Amino acid sequence: MDLTIDVDSYKLNVRAGVVIIHNNKILVHKNINSNHYALLGGRVVIGESSDETVKREVEEELGKEIDIIDYIATIENFFELNQSKYHEIMFVYRAEFKNDEDKKITETLKNIEGDKNLQYEWLDLDKIDEYPLVPQVIKSILKENKFPVHKINNDMPAIIKHFASTK
Repeated sequence: MDLTIDVDSYKLNVRAGVVIIHNNKILVHKNINSNHYALLGGRVVIGESSDETVKREVEEELGKEIDIIDYIATIENFFELNQSKYHEIMFVYRAEFKNDEDKKITETLKNIEGDKNLQYEWLDLDKIDEYPLVPQVIKSILKENKFPVHKINNDMPAIIKHFASTK
C-alpha cells in the first residue's frame, strides 16, 4: 500500500525520487499529456525504505537496476494536482545504472509497464532553468551541488522487511 493518506482537504504523500546524470544530462520522466517533467521515482510503500523505493521504481518502469551513490535532499512539497491539494515529503537520491551498457543510453526511453503516455528524457543540466521541472526547487539543489547526509534506521526483522517489500 502506497504511503498516501487523506487528511482533511489534503493528500499526504511520501515519495522518493532519483537523480541519474550521464554526460551532464539528467534523466527525468514526463507524461506526454502534461506540461512538466519530474524526477523518476514514486510513492513509498508501507514498510519500504525510500532508497528501496527508487530502486524498485526504476526497475519497474525501465527494467534497469541502479546503485545508490548519495543522498541528495528531503523536499517538503506543497502543490495541487487534478483539483487535489498535496503535502508531499520527497526523499531524493543520486544513483547510477548498474549495467555499464545502460550508462551509455542517450535516447528517450519508454515505460516498460505499458504506460504509453510516460516517457523518460535526458535534460541538459546547463539549461536546467529552461525546463519545466517539478518541484522547481530541485533545480537549485542540483546547481548548488551541496548534499546533506541521511541515514535509515531499520531494526525490523528480515522476514518482516522481506514481506513488506513484496507487497
